[in-house]
Amino acid sequence: MSGLRRQETLNLLREYESRNITWLPEGAEGCVWPIVWERAKGMQVWDCDGKEYLDFTAAFGVAAAGHAPSPVVRAGQAQMEKLLHAMGDVHPHSGKARLAKRLSGLTWERWSGANQKAKVIFCNSGFEAVEAAMKSVCQISGRERIIRFQGAYHGLGYGALVATGRDYFRGRFGKQLAEFADVVRFPHCEADLVSLRGELVAKFESGKVGGILAEPIQGRGGMNVPPFGFLPLLREVCDQFDACLVLDEIYTGFGRTGKWFAGEHEGVAPDFLCVGKALTGGFPLSACVGRSDLMDAAWPKSDGEAIHTSTYLGHPVGCAMALAQLERIEERRLVEHSARAGIELREALQATFGEASNQVLVRGRGLMIGAEFRRTCGWPDATMASELVRAMLKNGFLLLPSGEFGNVIAITPPLIVTPTQIRNFASCFGRLYFERKTR
Repeated sequence: MSGLRRQETLNLLREYESRNITWLPEGAEGCVWPIVWERAKGMQVWDCDGKEYLDFTAAFGVAAAGHAPSPVVRAGQAQMEKLLHAMGDVHPHSGKARLAKRLSGLTWERWSGANQKAKVIFCNSGFEAVEAAMKSVCQISGRERIIRFQGAYHGLGYGALVATGRDYFRGRFGKQLAEFADVVRFPHCEADLVSLRGELVAKFESGKVGGILAEPIQGRGGMNVPPFGFLPLLREVCDQFDACLVLDEIYTGFGRTGKWFAGEHEGVAPDFLCVGKALTGGFPLSACVGRSDLMDAAWPKSDGEAIHTSTYLGHPVGCAMALAQLERIEERRLVEHSARAGIELREALQATFGEASNQVLVRGRGLMIGAEFRRTCGWPDATMASELVRAMLKNGFLLLPSGEFGNVIAITPPLIVTPTQIRNFASCFGRLYFERKTR
């Protein structure tokens, strides 16, 4: 009967959901993909058949403190009982104010020693936070263009899509996009920084560019880690041209890379910071956080009709969960644990793939790690990555492919992952890889 539950769910999706959303391979009855989630707790996920998995995706990076941490769940439940919905930009609730203050304390107040504060625009999903940031840049600078990077992923709303660098997502909608982004190459080694500086300066000299939008590490683009010096270069060029630096830390934020925010690895504070995913641990809430003077310069005082808002802005349940989630991350010292566990995980993978190090490239910071697979000739090996993701699923580990060619496996477990879980994961991952290499 339990097997029917899975198949019934897939059949319903095939019949009633847009066929573009969930990949349902033909003959899914005998295919391990996709599983149908039933419940999740900590590192564990259980499907509707009762099979247990270790989640090395953190559900797209959301479950930073693990799935359903008790204090976060209780905070959400208590808020639902008291106030399920409010009127975000008209009649506020106290949780929105407290979370805005908390985000200021985690960002500009902490970075400046309390000499500066931040202000916030709350949103629902990551791409909305990016669009709020891009609107802010345009308002401040009076310039219509931004700079974005090849391989970038900033979401799929029409504004964010302009800044997303994948033709797969953009191609069908090109005629509808008002192109306002200038594209530059994402650096992969220190030598790239010299040419990048020249590209950036040339773009700014047009007089039309108001800022740079960048991911400190490209997540969906393939876990691409830029060389040290990348963020300071962006900061320097923005300062030179009186422009804004926007860091999209929706994926990298809240401890994922071993710092609260990835920009801190190089001591770079942006002008605007986009956060989401791990903010609540499981409720749709994101934010565009900006230095207070810049946010005030970008947006006029409300006259009763907000220029940028939404029905669910600063949702009370999301705010309550976010406050509990941030406290959980801090109390459990998960940022520091991410740094240590990330080193353990990279070292375990590098040891596992040692003899194939020219075909399996491991990179990352903290617990944001990618394993890139290449053929002997050097070409991307998407087939190997796809087979491994499915084989690992069959062996009880959740993983996701990433990158332009689909040949990078993203490894982003919850920040609570243990040394034993890391060793078991690396051992299984390596065994399945070499089994396929010797077939």
